[in-house]
Amino acid sequence: MNAIITVVGSDKVGIVSKVTTFLAHHSANIVDITQSILSGNFVMMLMVSLENADLSIDKFRDQMISLGKEIGVEINVMHEQVFSSMHRV
Repeated sequence: MNAIITVVGSDKVGIVSKVTTFLAHHSANIVDITQSILSGNFVMMLMVSLENADLSIDKFRDQMISLGKEIGVEINVMHEQVFSSMHRV
């Protein structure tokens, strides 16, 4: 099962490190990643495999949201199929 994670907030040191450390700690594998800085705003989107993760997607989402609050960014987690359905043209 894949999930789409978005991370948005003011750019600061450590965002990528903290997010990817969390993913590694919970055995979530990064399948694809993109990031950029837009007018001082950090934007990152990841597709991660939760196949070997030690958390359900709901617990994973809750903990990612908490991590976002700790580091001052907004983190959203969505099942890949839901994301794809929402963005189908």
